[in-house]
Amino acid sequence: MLKSQIRKEFLQRRNNLSSTERDKMSRQIFENFISKFPLKSGQKIHLFLKMDKFNEINTQLFIDYFFEKGIRIFVPKVSGEKISSLELFPSTILKKNKWGIWEPDNDNYYPEKDFDYIITPLLYCDNKGNRVGYGKGYYDSFFRTLEKPVIKIGLNYFAPEFTISDNRKEDIPLDYLVLPDETLSFLGL
Repeated sequence: MLKSQIRKEFLQRRNNLSSTERDKMSRQIFENFISKFPLKSGQKIHLFLKMDKFNEINTQLFIDYFFEKGIRIFVPKVSGEKISSLELFPSTILKKNKWGIWEPDNDNYYPEKDFDYIITPLLYCDNKGNRVGYGKGYYDSFFRTLEKPVIKIGLNYFAPEFTISDNRKEDIPLDYLVLPDETLSFLGL
């Protein structure tokens, strides 16, 4: 299936979920994540802040847990055509950018690219780890800037059903996909 078709279908599927269903599934995804991935104080995790208009997974659950465990959190900030990383603190002031995405209201960029995990937003992920995002290619570009191998994890309400037919050579697959009822690994493919 083409990415454009997938975007349309899975945005509609998300919109068809009630807020109660999304909250329940977000909690299940969060619980699957913490049961699968060993976390320890001082680790660095790059995490997206959810966009309400796209009914994304509630990443506030992750943020609260990471702060409690002493895990350093980094979030994206769009700068021109790329994503930059800013460290998130409990006191960080957030504001919405022109696309309605919450970002830190500062320019204290984190220059290193040595994260333990990168948790990425997506609309769909196929059974090979190929993801469909919102069509701008920000995360694929971001992945190419990393200084060492980093575990790339997607979160989604929906399991893979079909293969993405129009992947590009620039597309970088995920290592894992965390769903409400399971976690899929693509490392052995």
